[in-house]
Amino acid sequence: MIENVLSTLFKVIVPLSIPVLAGALLGRFKNLDTKPLLTLYLYFLSPAIILDTLATAEISFDDVYKTLSFSLLNLFLLWGLANVLGRILKLAPAEAAGLTLVSTFTNSVNYGLPLVLLAFGQLGLDKASVYVIGQMVIVNTIGVYFAARSQFSVRSAVKSVFSLPAIYAAILALMLRALGLHMPDELASGVSMVAGAYSPVVLAILGAQMVKVKAAQTERNVQLAFWTGITVRLLLAPLLAALVLLLLNITGTLFSVLLILASMPVAVNSVVLAERFSSSPSLVSRCIVWTTLASFLVLPVLIVVVGGV
Repeated sequence: MIENVLSTLFKVIVPLSIPVLAGALLGRFKNLDTKPLLTLYLYFLSPAIILDTLATAEISFDDVYKTLSFSLLNLFLLWGLANVLGRILKLAPAEAAGLTLVSTFTNSVNYGLPLVLLAFGQLGLDKASVYVIGQMVIVNTIGVYFAARSQFSVRSAVKSVFSLPAIYAAILALMLRALGLHMPDELASGVSMVAGAYSPVVLAILGAQMVKVKAAQTERNVQLAFWTGITVRLLLAPLLAALVLLLLNITGTLFSVLLILASMPVAVNSVVLAERFSSSPSLVSRCIVWTTLASFLVLPVLIVVVGGV
């Protein structure tokens, strides 16, 4: 077991850590500005990898149905768990909202996709594509609601979803599949080349962002919420995800991929929502750093357990 974990650590986590470390060093010593890179990721790299993956993905309607069912049920249960814990611990509204963000949203896009590709190959990436698109929609709708219920606007949430180029790339890919059409080889080759740049760029962004959120000040009154969030994300979330997957009778590669994606560290963009709506950004930022660092040890164990690599 230990030998398998170490092997997975070197085969999966070490390659991923190189661009993360590079991004962290650039952010620390060269003050790397991630805003242009985020624009590149959001409007160019993300649509490319979604279009490239979905256009040729080996996924069935059953996979889509099970993935969406898992996403919604798992999200609902995590939201309920965070609310119950917030009430038991008598957290202030800001910390309660921050705990909800920490518990429910994972870094499945810019950390999860490269990890799944290395651990489970192209088949795993195919299975992950539907989940990731669903997460993009959820974060820009339900995520906004979790962060600021009193300021939530359905209209603005829907507008934010349809401002994401990846959504249109997904629609185009699904239309091509439905009509039995394919992109011209030259165009498909270009899209595939851009998609190949996705992993190193987004992982470098993650590293640079981690350096920035690490500097966030954490007040003493959020310590309890912090340890609760860490426990939920690293321990309870994987157990809950496994239970939901078994309940929905999801097996095979889809089970493995969804379990890993649901067990990822806290999503970096959670702190953006937390800062915008005053949902204890110090709590969220600290959880991002520590769950990401812990994931380098936790995820290899999970990958070995589910039979990846």
